Amino acid sequence: MMDLNQLYTTRRTGKNSSNPDIRTEYQRDFDRLIFSSPFRRLQNKTQVFPLPGSTLVHNRLTHSLEVASVGRSLGKVVGAMIVKERKDALTPEAREFYNYHLSEVIAAGCLAHDIGNPAFGHSGEKAISHYFLSGAIDKNLFSEEEWQDITHFEGNANALRILTNQFNGRLPGGYRLTLTTLATILKYPCESTGTEKAKKHLKKYGFFQTERAVFDAIVNEFGLIKENDSPLQYCRHPFVYLLEAADDISYRIIDFEDAARLGIITRELMIESIIAMISEIGRDSDDLNEINEVVNAIHDENEKLSYLRSRAINTLIMKAADIYLLHLDEMLAGKYNNTLVDEIQSNCEALKKIEKISLDKIYNHPTVIEIELAGFNVMSELLSTWVPAVVKKKKDRTAPEGKVMQLIPDQYGPFNEEDSAYSKVIKVLDVVSGMTDLYATELYRKIKGIDIGKHK
Repeated sequence: MMDLNQLYTTRRTGKNSSNPDIRTEYQRDFDRLIFSSPFRRLQNKTQVFPLPGSTLVHNRLTHSLEVASVGRSLGKVVGAMIVKERKDALTPEAREFYNYHLSEVIAAGCLAHDIGNPAFGHSGEKAISHYFLSGAIDKNLFSEEEWQDITHFEGNANALRILTNQFNGRLPGGYRLTLTTLATILKYPCESTGTEKAKKHLKKYGFFQTERAVFDAIVNEFGLIKENDSPLQYCRHPFVYLLEAADDISYRIIDFEDAARLGIITRELMIESIIAMISEIGRDSDDLNEINEVVNAIHDENEKLSYLRSRAINTLIMKAADIYLLHLDEMLAGKYNNTLVDEIQSNCEALKKIEKISLDKIYNHPTVIEIELAGFNVMSELLSTWVPAVVKKKKDRTAPEGKVMQLIPDQYGPFNEEDSAYSKVIKVLDVVSGMTDLYATELYRKIKGIDIGKHK
């Protein structure tokens, strides 16, 4: 059983700073993330719809900022509830943490939750995995765990690497975030060989073999419950459920709003669906007469959507907080095998309908499929340019392959010729996964000879 008093720490990766600061340790995490290069690059990484366009839609950066806002609110509500209901079980320090700092941790974790996603979203992940499964590289060069890592590339594991790895010329500990924030982003606390589709916390994996030591430090710090040694599997840190809910709430409602703005679904359908959802969840604070009056009084169609989006998010935040407190003991015991939003949806037909419409009309819209296919081709080509070159010994590389090695940025090198094939491939994945949609496309066009001689 995990202890509410032991679920947080100000310890960081790398060297801990003892400099006094008006900001809390978790606010410093938030600031380090928001000013980081990997976070800024999210502005040109696809969320759902192609970028850019004449209609304002979300990219990974705006999505992450909005998830952080939702996460902060959810953390604030839940923190206050925990203090109210579990006051006698909490130390004075813990009461202060849950009252004032849990919201900061969830907000920081939400900023980082997509930071490991490659260009072109999930199609980028699939392209990376497919490349290695296609037989282009000898499987015998890798251990079972290493092969599973690269043939099932996972943005969540890549996030932990980006945030903690000492890249060339950088400080030890990466961005030196608190272990609390890092634990909050570990949605899938297992290695790649330990995934199990039947368990929601194990349906993907949370770390590459290169970050095994960092993962061990995090789970040991908080006494997370181990489920299995080989393959390595743990139960989630309870804060993960709040980050996950903030993400689920944001994309389910905001992707729906984007689709209405783009005309993929009608505005009337969104208005009808959101009002039905709020009515069905039925919190006392949701006065349907008031909502309908406000909607009817707003003449700007986009403003109507914005108003309903905000009401929907607030309703889901409050309901998710109630469910979190209801199942908190199960989470502390590692017994909760669900997500907060899925549990809400299981009793809400309107939310089920929103998900079905999203799957049928939004995520399978031709413009979405087109960008996925384009991304698949771009990422595959970039990998086929670099990977065969890096796994060869220097003396065996062709002249073009030797030139290709020079295109790898200094921060990801230098390549030690004696390193394992896995170590070298992971560095290539660092390069490729860090690219924005635009940069990856431009490099693809240059390598293919489409844009010969063009310079910025």
